[in-house]
Amino acid sequence: MSDDEVRHVFRIVDRFEPDEFVKLLAEDATMVFANAEPMVGHEAVAAGLRAFFATIGGLRHRIVRDWRVGADTIAQTEVTYRRLDGGDVSLPAVTIWTTRDDGLISDYRVFIDLAPLYAAP
Repeated sequence: MSDDEVRHVFRIVDRFEPDEFVKLLAEDATMVFANAEPMVGHEAVAAGLRAFFATIGGLRHRIVRDWRVGADTIAQTEVTYRRLDGGDVSLPAVTIWTTRDDGLISDYRVFIDLAPLYAAP
């Protein structure tokens, strides 16, 4: 996966379009977001993203660095979340995903501590 492809993944996430994001995934893909239970398949991932997106006003990723090791991509990012109260919170995150030979993502994992996002301002 090239740097352009890594940027493409985060552009789709930042657009708040779960149905577009799942098009990047294999039908049986697994997604784990922070400390939530794993979501498996397009329907579960889209529903999970919709539920999370309902708790925030927006987000944007800044890619700090990314690496590729075989089929795995590791992206170190700074994610700025817009709270529903209009305030912004920036948090460090690492996302790791595995891409199959057909280009679809089979496993997508986001490592982040969301506690500051929901803490009282």
